[in-house]
Amino acid sequence: MSTIGTLRPASGSIKKVKRVGRGQGSGHGKTSTRGSNGAGSRSGTKFKIGFEGGQMPLARRLPKFGFKSPFRVEYEEVNLDRIEDCLKSGRLSSSEPITPAILRATGIITGGHAPVKVLGNGEISKAVTLKVHKVSKGAQAKIEAAGGKVEGLA
Repeated sequence: MSTIGTLRPASGSIKKVKRVGRGQGSGHGKTSTRGSNGAGSRSGTKFKIGFEGGQMPLARRLPKFGFKSPFRVEYEEVNLDRIEDCLKSGRLSSSEPITPAILRATGIITGGHAPVKVLGNGEISKAVTLKVHKVSKGAQAKIEAAGGKVEGLA
């Protein structure tokens, strides 16, 4: 049985620090692990991220394709079946309007301040009022068929 006075670190977990430039006897003398010549052996050397010693960097060798619009809007997506499940379990109430703030508070959607879009996967049985940023045509038809309504947010 070991006591607190006999505890030792696991073998191999503690290593000696590599002290460079402390003479030939240290094993890291003379060039101090920097090699003989070149920019890396000189003092004050700084290479930019991605620099490959004059070779054409990987980021410039690979082909570029596609386009990313700076105006693209990413939506938090919620399906009707998820809303229906929460209505049945009591996490959401059909008497008050369902807003993005309520969806975030109940944990149906996560994330910061992305606009919310309701998609039409699943069915909805209760009449609910949805106040969200966007609704797919299929989801809107199902909500209105159940007696609910959709109000858009700016």
